[in-house]
Parts: sequence; C-alpha cells; structure tokens
Amino acid sequence: MRRFNFSFLAIALICLAAPARAQQRSIVVASTTSTEQSGLFGHLLPAFTAASGIEVKVVAVGTGQALDIGRRGDADVVFVHDRQAEAKFMDEGQGVKRFEVMYNDFVIVGPSSDPAHAAGKDVLEALRKIAAAKAIFVSRGDRSGTNAAELRYWKDAGIKPAEAMGASYKEIGQGMGPALNTSAALNGYTLSDRVTWLSFKNRGDLKILVEGDNRLFNQYGVMLVNPEKHPAVKVADGQAFVDWLISPKGQSTIASYKINGQQLFFPNAK
Repeated sequence: MRRFNFSFLAIALICLAAPARAQQRSIVVASTTSTEQSGLFGHLLPAFTAASGIEVKVVAVGTGQALDIGRRGDADVVFVHDRQAEAKFMDEGQGVKRFEVMYNDFVIVGPSSDPAHAAGKDVLEALRKIAAAKAIFVSRGDRSGTNAAELRYWKDAGIKPAEAMGASYKEIGQGMGPALNTSAALNGYTLSDRVTWLSFKNRGDLKILVEGDNRLFNQYGVMLVNPEKHPAVKVADGQAFVDWLISPKGQSTIASYKINGQQLFFPNAK
C-alpha cells in the first residue's frame, strides 16, 4: 500500500509540474558579442526576468548574423549596433519599430610603441598612418557592427586596406575577443568597442591610442521581429522586453552596470 501511495503521489506531482513547465515564458534575443561578453546581459536580464517572469535566451553573434537570425524568424527580438544595417532590416519589413537604447564608443588599440604614430583623436588620420606604415591591423571581418564601422572608416579615409597593406591587413572572421587576442599576439592595431576592451584581460603590450573622435560614437538599437513575416514571433513577451529596455527602470539598470567603477553603456532611449 505504501508503494502504491508513493507511486500515485509521484505521478500526481509530475502531472502538476508539466503545466507549469508548459506555461514558462521565454523569448530569444539575437544580439551582439559586446552585450554578452561585456557582462551587460548578466547584469540586465535577471532584472528583467524578475520584473516580468519572462526568461531571455541570448544568441550572441556579430550584428550582421544577428539580423540574419531575425530575418529567418529564429529570434523574437534583435538588439544590435549598426544603424545602416538596422535601417535596411526595417526597410525590408523585418522589424516592427526600431528604438534607440544606449551608446558607447569605439577606440583604436595598438602597441604602446605605436610604430605607425597613429595616436590622437582623428580616426581617419590614424588609419592613413597605419596604412602608410603597413603596420599590422587586425580586422574582425565577421559582418559585425564593429567590422561595419571599421570598413566605413577605411572608406572615409580613402583607403582600400587589403590593397594598400597587403598581408599586414589581417581579416580573421571572428569576434572581438579573438581580434584583440590576435592583435596582442602580433603587436598590431585593431578597432574595438570600448566595453570589450575594458573587460579584456590578455592585453599584452596594447593600449588605447585613438579615442574621442565623434565618428567613433556607437549606437545600439532594439527591434521586435515582424510577426506578419514570422508568425512564430512571441509578440507580447518580445515587446515587453523592448518596452522594459527603454523604460526608466531598464535605462537605469543599463546605467548602473560598471567595471572597476567605470560606466560602460550610456542609456539614451527617446
């Protein structure tokens, strides 16, 4: 009889637990490596889940890949940092509405000896000097927001880096962490978002050489994937995440994230 009662109780508990699991709310957010590797999501998402009961599963890739995930309907929300690529995504009808969330900036890091004499505030002049010296420059080459910004800077500087620099221009097709590791190993230059640089440990002889140029401004935006194109999108829960990010609570949570007392992201939702 005791065995029967135990078995009956176990079955009853399983039956009760199954609906609870079925009702668990979650969304998929395709985002950039900088939001993940910086630790921002580790700080941000628990606060959102506590407020909403919605869990967030993050796919952290380059911005180009994140937008492609949205185009396939494999994410509910995209949270990225390439304004031109985001505008194209919206023009295609892939997103419902774009909201600005926060910003930081890019920097050029390189060897402390600075063989190209690139140090200063002008990113275009720095790239011209790096190219003229045929110094090693490591490019992510991964269609990320950082890679897209780098390519715009080369274009604005009037340089085709692969042609001008030959083997000194190294496209690795990987994220920011590997790009910084490669730069440290080769004593080369690279463009990095400041956040990943601040959280990066294996700096070797690298230091920030170029910063403060207005062109280095780095804006992040968030978009709900369009359910008219992708019916599987979790509209209510995805929009809840977007709304929370741009709310006073979400914005203050972003602002409160710091490393060694230094604020990494600056909220600017309108």
